[in-house]
Amino acid sequence: MGAGPAALCIVAELVEQGLAVNALASHTPERPWPNTYGIWAEELESLGMASLLGHRWSDTVSFFGDGQGDEGQLPVQHQFDYGLFDQGALQQALLKRCGDVSWNLETAKSINVLGSETEVICSSGNTFRARLVIDASGHRSQFIRRPNNGPVAQQAAYGVVGRFSSSPVSKEQFVLMDFRPDHLSEIEKKEPPTFLYAMDFGEGVFFVEETSLACFPPLTIEKLKERLIKRLSNRGIEIKEILHEENCLFPMNLPLPDRKQPLLAFGGSASMVHPASGYMVGALLRRAPNLAKQLSKAMAIDPPLDSAVLARRGWQVLWSRELVQRHRLYQFGLKRLMSFDEASLRRFFATFFRLPKKDWSGFLANTLPLPDLILVMLRLFWISPWRVRWGMTFGFRSSYSSE
Repeated sequence: MGAGPAALCIVAELVEQGLAVNALASHTPERPWPNTYGIWAEELESLGMASLLGHRWSDTVSFFGDGQGDEGQLPVQHQFDYGLFDQGALQQALLKRCGDVSWNLETAKSINVLGSETEVICSSGNTFRARLVIDASGHRSQFIRRPNNGPVAQQAAYGVVGRFSSSPVSKEQFVLMDFRPDHLSEIEKKEPPTFLYAMDFGEGVFFVEETSLACFPPLTIEKLKERLIKRLSNRGIEIKEILHEENCLFPMNLPLPDRKQPLLAFGGSASMVHPASGYMVGALLRRAPNLAKQLSKAMAIDPPLDSAVLARRGWQVLWSRELVQRHRLYQFGLKRLMSFDEASLRRFFATFFRLPKKDWSGFLANTLPLPDLILVMLRLFWISPWRVRWGMTFGFRSSYSSE
């Protein structure tokens, strides 16, 4: 169920395994995806899919200074290529791999497990049955059971692709995070921190996006738009033409689903959003092949496994013990980070990017084995200023934390 990146990724892999797949979605899979998807180029190169990048930058920087004086304006050089997917190319590549899968434009109303099969009843009254149902419809799915651990923190962003009175970033540059607060009043600095994510598309077109870290309740799109305009105005920049507007809102600390339930999930509905970075597409591309392969093996077992057993087999692959432990570590770190004030947050990130590139990039991509992840977190703690260490250990009191 679903027609976004997660659905197309898993459908393509299931088809490659020779399984018969029927897809259910509320809209056509040809509908353009509304949001941009970024990824570190090396992560995509390891999958042999670098040709799907629409843009790629070698000049990648962040700003964690206070914005005052020369020192407060200095960038952190990441020296690591970053790219944006060509959304159309990625979508069409996945659709091509999906082959002749039938896409039924329906909305699921209820799901019943009937032993060897699972039944999906749609709002139209139509019914579909399959040996296994995979919900890839996103984090808002009503069918996936998960524990209620309290408020769910969300990351929000408002962005503009357009033309400006002057360049918001340097030529051919990508800015991962610009946390400089010199455009904010002292009162605003006590509000949830936001940063600028920006890039040069060439030919006078730029993408600028004001982004908040995870918080509850999430910042409104109106507040983010106000922050973005104020940030640009502080630098004497005006938006001259809007070619595209982007609004994002997604959970960062969504609890892991009940892995014993008879309905399998993939993507946002399976809590696959990285709690530390908010990224997911790289994980979809890496984890879909093995999940499909193991499901294919399970479905070939004779006598046939019941639908609920197949789902549990899938959950065991998708969320192995190691991946669960890594996810918990990331969520622990996010919970601490959500309590940081603006100044402490800038110090934290300045320290984080002093780690060796293989450490911070693996941390952000969730590709570090558990022992390495623990060592990286300990190394980060060791090199951090004392106030950041305190926040990592005990957290700070904060008006915008979920606690």
